[in-house]
Formats: sequence, structure tokens, C-alpha cells
Amino acid sequence: MKSSGRLADRDGWTAADWCPMEYALQFIGTHSAMVLLREAFWGGRRFDDLARGAGVTEQIAAKRLRELVDAGLLEKQPYREPGQRTRYEYVLTDRGRDLFPVLISLIEFGRVLQAGSGTELIHRNCGESVVPQVRCAGGHDVSFSDVIIRKTKRRRREV
Repeated sequence: MKSSGRLADRDGWTAADWCPMEYALQFIGTHSAMVLLREAFWGGRRFDDLARGAGVTEQIAAKRLRELVDAGLLEKQPYREPGQRTRYEYVLTDRGRDLFPVLISLIEFGRVLQAGSGTELIHRNCGESVVPQVRCAGGHDVSFSDVIIRKTKRRRREV
């Protein structure tokens, strides 16, 4: 059977060839990676705080934080308490901060699924709720039915 509609011209492509989402999930595709990133967005920096806030074991936190650093989403910065050895904090990079819309979308999706969760995200400047939106580069709101997918020439991107 041949595909038709919005995804028709992807016949013959494998997901690894064309899907940026699949590529991104290599870095953030685990529960522990996402909750560690959530903690970093909410201001967590130190290993113990990140692991505790994310509710993961130290072994899982160490592995995921190393992967997030290797992916360029977090960077390690040294710090030293008086009389203690040098330790490291984990700070979001620009690439890591690029995940902010993803985080907001996941939080909102969870709020909808968990009706009455008692939490909401508020814009500090005006007090209104923060909502995820999809827009095109021309500034138009875009719904799922408005999107088509096509293959483009592969661009080389710095990692």
C-alpha cells in the first residue's frame, strides 16, 4: 500500500535518514534525562540537588548527566566549598536552553492529562498563563493538519 496525504513523499526513507525527533531522542529520550533537565531549568545545579529533585539514583544521575554534558546540553563548572575538594555544577548551555519550548509543552500536556493538577506556569511580567504554541516562520499559528513534511538537503551542523 502506498502512503498518501501529508506524509506521502517519505516512502522509502528510514526514520534515521530523515527524522530530527529521532536524532534528538538519542540525547533526551529517557525519563531520567528529561527530569534532570527539568531540575536544571528550575535552577538545580549541583549533583545531589539534581539527583534528589529528579528522583533518580546517583548511578543513573551520573550516567545521564555525563550524556547530557557530552551532548552539549549541560556543561560542568567547577566550584569549591571552603575546606572541601573541587566539585562540579551542571549548567544549561544555549543548546540546553533551546529545549525550553519542549519542556513547556510536556508540562502542559501533563497538566491536561492530570486534570486539576494544581499547577500552572505564569509569565512573571504580566501574570498570564504560559501556553505552548506552534507557529511558522511567518508568524501564523499552525495546527497538525496544516503541516506537511518533506526531505531537504542535509545541512552540516556543529555538534
